[in-house]
Amino acid sequence: MTDVAHELGALRLIVDSPLSSKVALFNQTAQSHRESQLTNPFSDAQATRGMARLQISKEEYGKPKAGSLTEYRGKKANIQVYQEMLELCQVIDVDGQPVSKKNPDMKMIYFGELFNIYTHINDKLVGLLLRARKHEFIQFEGECLFQRRDDHVPVYLTKPITQIRDILVGKQTEIRRSLSPNPQPTNMLP
Repeated sequence: MTDVAHELGALRLIVDSPLSSKVALFNQTAQSHRESQLTNPFSDAQATRGMARLQISKEEYGKPKAGSLTEYRGKKANIQVYQEMLELCQVIDVDGQPVSKKNPDMKMIYFGELFNIYTHINDKLVGLLLRARKHEFIQFEGECLFQRRDDHVPVYLTKPITQIRDILVGKQTEIRRSLSPNPQPTNMLP
């Protein structure tokens, strides 16, 4: 074997070695990290070169990247909140009194009674009441209800429980269908 062939064989052995592939993978990861740090406002790398301006449309502003773990967690949390709102409305329906004889589906319960019943189920009653009012499932006077001070304030269901259940289960189903089966960490997305 000639010296040139021997050197090429040794070079091929070095290029194809497991160590060289690991070094190449490390270099590739390091380069992608350097590039991601240029858009990170908390990184020192952007201070030396000047940070590239992030382009976000109005629809994307304040929302997580599609397919990210953040988006996945947010959607899972929404499913849970819808379930808790449904449970709250069911408690009002079961333990509340009909508002009128003409419309027995519309129920009312006083906040003090609801507080005593619901605190055994969930400790986030006031927040759920505000959220359910925002979705127009319940109605009560005032901005926020407080224990003892507002015990006499009536809380009304604004829709029949079957309609509320259909709406909330529909929203949960819609979110479940939109969940990514394989969410990715945000920093791994392009």
